[in-house]
Amino acid sequence: MKRIAVSVVAAVLAAGSATVTAGPAAAWGVEGHRIVADVAQAGLTPTAAAQAASLLDGGNLASVASWADDTRSAATAPWHYINMGENGCRFDAAANGNGGSNVIDAIRNQSAILADRSRPRADRANALKYLVHFVGDIEQPLHTGYARDRGGNSTAVTYNGRSTNLHALWDSGLLTAATPAAVAALPAPDPGSTDPVAWAEASCAIAVTVYPASSTIDSAYVAKFTPVLEKQLRLGGARLARLLNDVLTA
Repeated sequence: MKRIAVSVVAAVLAAGSATVTAGPAAAWGVEGHRIVADVAQAGLTPTAAAQAASLLDGGNLASVASWADDTRSAATAPWHYINMGENGCRFDAAANGNGGSNVIDAIRNQSAILADRSRPRADRANALKYLVHFVGDIEQPLHTGYARDRGGNSTAVTYNGRSTNLHALWDSGLLTAATPAAVAALPAPDPGSTDPVAWAEASCAIAVTVYPASSTIDSAYVAKFTPVLEKQLRLGGARLARLLNDVLTA
């Protein structure tokens, strides 16, 4: 996988310096999703890159990284997350699958649509846009965590003197502490399993560890979890690249 341009990562930091806000389905913030997309773009095969560009009318993955948030509706909002913390970070369709309306099934369903070349081009283009976003969502740990606090949205914290919540902190707040060189220089990770269930369960295993002992986020917390955040962004890009390479070259 090619290195991410440091200038792109720097844009993430600039965005993260803004006021921290979050909704229940806004993983990583706009620029965080762009990082995942840029990592994936660099890892596409020539064939997959050409197929993606054709579906996106010449655009790249980063250009549609937040499309799923921009077009989110009551029907699609649950596709951005899954709550598994209360179930020991294990996926159980009956217990936490929400009737198939969750990020795991969304990735599966949109992958199938993208792979089906008999489907209308518009459907496949939208499926690609969804995948670019949802694979980023599933790597934001709090999109796979506890239902009881809405994935950290109801857990109040203070960061840099500002009142926010844990979900927002992970969406964008910690990006102010990320090091551009660290993200750009991370080696291409082994994307591991191709099953989004495994991705969500691993992400949830992180989510249950990120609750701070104090509501004030201190430098020790930032030092501990910023590298975790950076690795999740990198891993999301690697997994998205492999998924698209598999689907678009089949």
